[in-house]
Amino acid sequence: MSVAVGARVGQRRGAAVSLVQQFALVPVIVLLCVVGAVVSDSFLTIDTFTDLGQQISALGVVVVAETLILVAGGMDLSLQSNYGLSAMVAAWLVAPAAQFGLGTEFNPLLGLAAGIVCGALIGLFNGIMIVKARINGFILTLAMYILLAGVQTGIVSGHTIYHLPSAFIALGAFYFADVPVSLWVAAVVFVAAGLYMRYTRTGRSLYAIGGNREAARAAGIKVDPIRIGVYVVGGALAALGGLMEAGRVVAVTANQGTNLIFTVFAAAVIGGVSLNGGRGNMLGAATGVILLGLVQKILALAQVQSYWIDAVDGAVILVALALSRIVGGERSTD
Repeated sequence: MSVAVGARVGQRRGAAVSLVQQFALVPVIVLLCVVGAVVSDSFLTIDTFTDLGQQISALGVVVVAETLILVAGGMDLSLQSNYGLSAMVAAWLVAPAAQFGLGTEFNPLLGLAAGIVCGALIGLFNGIMIVKARINGFILTLAMYILLAGVQTGIVSGHTIYHLPSAFIALGAFYFADVPVSLWVAAVVFVAAGLYMRYTRTGRSLYAIGGNREAARAAGIKVDPIRIGVYVVGGALAALGGLMEAGRVVAVTANQGTNLIFTVFAAAVIGGVSLNGGRGNMLGAATGVILLGLVQKILALAQVQSYWIDAVDGAVILVALALSRIVGGERSTD
């Protein structure tokens, strides 16, 4: 009986520690809100947080993509270029030739679907080459990162596609119930991914694969199909994020997504996602995205000179990592 009681106590203690770890960044976010209120009287307003939600939604969707891949023990640097190229392909198919499009003038919804399919196919290629051809994931996705960025610029000769149809920009520009559609989409993606990882057999298998691939294989888990599948889903989500961003700025530029991957990894890591695989959750990833969004908003309101922004960003990430580790225990990767 005492052993059973001890086991239950241990389980409860483990659950409590896990809960604390998931919310470890909340004190940092609260502190940033206080700083924001001091910096500007307009910070604590509905308009500010609505604008913030719209700005970080596309980033959040890509962070979900990278988190799924990282938990399964992988890594995808090409999500940044996928984010730009898939949106560019979609706009290229929709826009007339006079606006640097291909001239096919696809229906906007068909163009959006084509963009997501493009992202999924890029993820499929990455997954097959990494899992079946056994090419190093870092090197392969780095090469794809460079290749896709070049294609993104080349197909429009460096121009920007603009004057896109309203249906095409709806994901990033429209509102529903006074809340940006992009924020609704990001919330659904986070919740769906979180529920999938927690309550489905395949979702739980991601942790086993990321923790010990051979042990997962020995346990009967279909490791290779799941690993390939997670790259496909990651690619599709990166494309979705790119389409959301294209809608927000009402255009697709030849450099859309530049430096995005650094922010994606920063949000994931400060949210407790391990670069070594097998650890992380969507709640932590979401708090990482919110924290970085708050930093950017506060810097904008404080009118910090652009050449200091990268330094301030890096300093805040270091402080957030330290505080989240103190509050939540061992959260950072080795």
